Amino acid sequence: MRQAAELAVREINARGGVANRRLQLLAVDDSADTDIAARVARQFYNNLRVIAVVGHLTSSTTLAAAPVYSDGENPLVQISPSASSPLISDAGPYTFRICPSDLLHGTRLAEWARGQLGADRAAILYQNDDYGRGIRSTFASSFLDLGGTVVAEDPYIDDVPSFAPFLERIRRQGGADVLLIAGTSQSGERIRATLDSVGWNAQLLGGDEMVGIEESMNAEGMLISTAYLPDQPGDRNSEFVRSYRSAFSDQLPDHRGAGAYDIVHLLAQAIEEVGPERSRIQDYLSRVGRDIPPFEGVTGTIRFDLNGDVESKDVVIGVVSGGRLVAAEGQ
Repeated sequence: MRQAAELAVREINARGGVANRRLQLLAVDDSADTDIAARVARQFYNNLRVIAVVGHLTSSTTLAAAPVYSDGENPLVQISPSASSPLISDAGPYTFRICPSDLLHGTRLAEWARGQLGADRAAILYQNDDYGRGIRSTFASSFLDLGGTVVAEDPYIDDVPSFAPFLERIRRQGGADVLLIAGTSQSGERIRATLDSVGWNAQLLGGDEMVGIEESMNAEGMLISTAYLPDQPGDRNSEFVRSYRSAFSDQLPDHRGAGAYDIVHLLAQAIEEVGPERSRIQDYLSRVGRDIPPFEGVTGTIRFDLNGDVESKDVVIGVVSGGRLVAAEGQ
């Protein structure tokens, strides 16, 4: 996320900046902690040189920061590239995001499991937080609506000693055709490694928090929903991927990076049009896709609804192949 934002700032400044000013990126780590996120938000809010925020990355920190940014006489816009909780829709007029919500991720994964894989039985392991519960809920309801059976829905916490008891119980109950992991890539790696030890070979599915697991040797064949893939078509995206790989030792961007890149360029356009005042930037963004043309970014078309969401954007299903996450065939 930070690297892609830095790349966008360099590109904008190389062509003269915005309104004869150079953009400056101030990067602070909120450690995915809600208390730290609120303190970071207050720090940004009180710094009058900060005119907009790219972030926060996670749903919980975005929600924790939202009341701080929207309070007082000089509120500050935040645009998240990756906060997918449905609760973000109600976070207020100064909170925007350019990614689809969990409502879409869970639904698309369920549709893929039933339609493309022919799965009849599904099991779910979900991190017991806003993200995990959101993916679990929408996947389960959609899978059931499509005629499937959900045989298990088990929550877990970050420091669970072992996933073996969860997986052994599901296996003893007849197993499942697919196992949805609604959590982070770190927990996904542990679950995948434990599957072999309990002798259960299930097709693994994951939401966008699972992006990054493709670097694990055990992740081959896993299916992941995401708002962006580096191999998706379009000249604008191809140029972005080339620039990103050149700038960052041949790394590939993910949905968080691509989203941050789009946000910086969108903010530059807003500043060019209406100036750097916080309230004018918020007003401009709220009109993008209505009386202001949509913004065409590397992640697709960005048009905001009245809640600051991008209802027009879909998710794609990626498959881990050869250490990379690429578009799965059939979509």
